[in-house]
Amino acid sequence: MLRGPALLLPDCGLGEAMPEYGENRFDTVRVLQVEDSAPDAELILGELEHDGLRYEARLVDDESQFLAALDGFAPDIVLSDLSLPKFSGKRALALLRQRDEDLPFIFVSATLGEEAAVAALRDGATDYILKQNPVRLASAVRRALREAEARRQRRRAEAELMRSQRFESLAMLAGGLSHDLRNLLQPLLLVADSLRDYDDPRLMRLGTLVRDCGKRGLDMVHSMLSFARGARRAEQVQLGPLINALDLLMQGSVPRSVALELVVDNPDLSFEGNQTELQQCLLNLCLNAIQAMPDGGHVRLETSCTSLTKDFFLPSEQACSGNYLRISVIDDGQGMPPEVLKHLFEPFFTTKQTGTGLGLMSCKRIVGNHGGVMRVDSAPGRGTRFDLYLPVDAVAGDEVDMLQESLEGAAERVLVVVEDAGPLRLLTDIFDAYGYQANPCQSGTAALQWIEACGLPELVVMDADMNLMTGVRTLAFLLEREYAGAVILLARPDAPPDLHGVPPLARLHVLNKPVATQALLRLVRKALDEPDTPT
Repeated sequence: MLRGPALLLPDCGLGEAMPEYGENRFDTVRVLQVEDSAPDAELILGELEHDGLRYEARLVDDESQFLAALDGFAPDIVLSDLSLPKFSGKRALALLRQRDEDLPFIFVSATLGEEAAVAALRDGATDYILKQNPVRLASAVRRALREAEARRQRRRAEAELMRSQRFESLAMLAGGLSHDLRNLLQPLLLVADSLRDYDDPRLMRLGTLVRDCGKRGLDMVHSMLSFARGARRAEQVQLGPLINALDLLMQGSVPRSVALELVVDNPDLSFEGNQTELQQCLLNLCLNAIQAMPDGGHVRLETSCTSLTKDFFLPSEQACSGNYLRISVIDDGQGMPPEVLKHLFEPFFTTKQTGTGLGLMSCKRIVGNHGGVMRVDSAPGRGTRFDLYLPVDAVAGDEVDMLQESLEGAAERVLVVVEDAGPLRLLTDIFDAYGYQANPCQSGTAALQWIEACGLPELVVMDADMNLMTGVRTLAFLLEREYAGAVILLARPDAPPDLHGVPPLARLHVLNKPVATQALLRLVRKALDEPDTPT
């Protein structure tokens, strides 16, 4: 193995300093020489050494050695003579291009004529150098490596663009499916709450089972839709639901040979952030951990609270002491050597054949956007540990004592406007059971006709997603008829009703679907009891 001095590549003019040589972008260029003359090989390497280029070189002179070196040595560039007693440069080029269309290949020969040189470039060679005039060899090597790296980055960017377009298509599909799934889950949740109101223990147990299954399905819909669409709003993130959503997303991705353990120290802990982005980050880390254990193993995600002082932060990080949530993803996989850790968060750096090299960089960006920092600890044979530190200020502890609430009605007239017959019937039964006078209508037009015949109700509960006449249009017609009572619009969380142009109404509320009975009844009482002064 031959070695030479070091030289880093200059800026390649792509907006950022170009990464160092080769696929792995380490400090040393791996040069594979196809040459049967040891003195010629030494002269070629002497040109590189004279130019200050650090290298590792391997010399081969037949096909079997060449193929073995492509796999075991993993060169960054091939320098090949045209003709050898047991091999040929053309054959070497053909074999290389079958495996890698980007790896630079330069002919270095004393017998390469003009026609042969043109044919070699047409066949995929990067350049050619005459042995009797090797002055531009080092500059040709540098340029070839830069251009190869630029092509790799361009292909990765194109692949990432296609991936992002697939995600956009997935988001559109998820949006349509989520609407249908919510409509399917809505009757389950309402029936479950109704069953639990009976004194029969068997019906109560059945209601609890149906409710739990319905809520689990709803959580899956929300998690998948939120992840696919990549919502970016700031919100109060609760640790327990965040990890539960991750658990749902991981289902089906964990092989039987891998044990996934989730340990949440304080599920009620709340902090400001973006749940979708944090899900994406944790999902990426967990999938990376699984892929690092092809023969199986153990992945543990654990959370804890800690206090950080200013000396914890690196010089490149903004030092901000205080309370932090630590989320750790730990695996007992293969681990990473120091040279990989050095480049771990660089764009397009990857050790996977099909990786994009953007996942960990994206994780670091997400954590940084939350005001946090990342740490990684890994070594070959010792596994890998990623620690995410996110600043936290408060714990969500305000809970409503529902036992002290009165959800009973006082015979108030409630107009229920829902197109789907099943949910309409269930909502009507619930209102009747809790002491309201429920009046069902299956369209906005039917609701207006009922008002013309029976007068104005005290409350209108209306689906915002009706097809024939939308909830917002029906609301506008109600206001034209001087309706000033309470209104509850049942809407999809990802498609809130557009109230632009609708006159203000004092007691207008929006409730996300699917609707839970207790949440609906509490909002009904709030809407009926609050004053009717416009806000």
